[in-house]
Amino acid sequence: MASSPASRHTTSTRTVRLPNPQPAPQVVYAPEQKSKLAAGLLGIFLGSLGVHNFYLGNTGKAVAQLLLTVLGCLVFIGPAIAGIWGLIEGILILCSSYGSPWHKDGNGNELRD
Repeated sequence: MASSPASRHTTSTRTVRLPNPQPAPQVVYAPEQKSKLAAGLLGIFLGSLGVHNFYLGNTGKAVAQLLLTVLGCLVFIGPAIAGIWGLIEGILILCSSYGSPWHKDGNGNELRD
């Protein structure tokens, strides 16, 4: 029985060893820094609604300011209190320096100057 040339064809595999391959570099995600100027101006102009705290990720304080403004309209003093609160926080954010609690967002990341 004669074998055809196609049946005699053998494949060979070669193992190539690389010299001690280095692991791929890992990508570290750095969160986007929020702007100190934007947070401060939001606090000054829209602070009674808690917009600056929503921007910084402090949702608890933001909801409290928003509710004080909305529900405080019944008493007429609520919006004034929330407005003064927002104005003071806006000024504190703008005047803050690196490392102070007013220079950080809700996750503890420093604000960008």
